[in-house]
Order: sequence, then structure tokens, then C-alpha cells
Amino acid sequence: MSAPTAPLSPAAVEAQARVESHFPLIQAVTQYETAAVHVVQLAALAEADRLSDLDADSLAHAEDLMAAARKTLADAGRLDLIGGVA
Repeated sequence: MSAPTAPLSPAAVEAQARVESHFPLIQAVTQYETAAVHVVQLAALAEADRLSDLDADSLAHAEDLMAAARKTLADAGRLDLIGGVA
């Protein structure tokens, strides 16, 4: 059993609130960039005619993740975070 912690100061609560508001954008950028790497890797397999059915499914999923992340960032007006026009 762990000991209870002291409550956060008002300044710490405010700082936490500012950071937490950016988590969806951070997550979207991370998902987009990770999926983009997978797309490049899987596209190389496709180009070499070595893409299995499972790889094709993974490629489609990665593209879906990129599209969803892009939408999240577009809705927030922050496409600049992935090199797009805001």
C-alpha cells in the first residue's frame, strides 16, 4: 500500500491542465509519424513484389491511422506539426 500524496499546488494544477490539453495533438503526431514509417517500409515490400496479405492489411491499417491522425490535426488547425499547411 502506498502512502497518499500531497495535493498539487494551484500553479501545478494550472500547468498540468495546460499540458493535458495538448495530449491529443501529441498522440496524433506520434501516430502519424509512426504509421508513416510503416507505410514506407511496407511500400518497399510492395515495390519488391514481396507484400504478403498480412502486410497488405498492415499497410491499409497504417494508412487509416495516418488519415485519422491527419484529421485530428486538421480539425485543430495544426497540420504544421506533420509538415502540412495549417
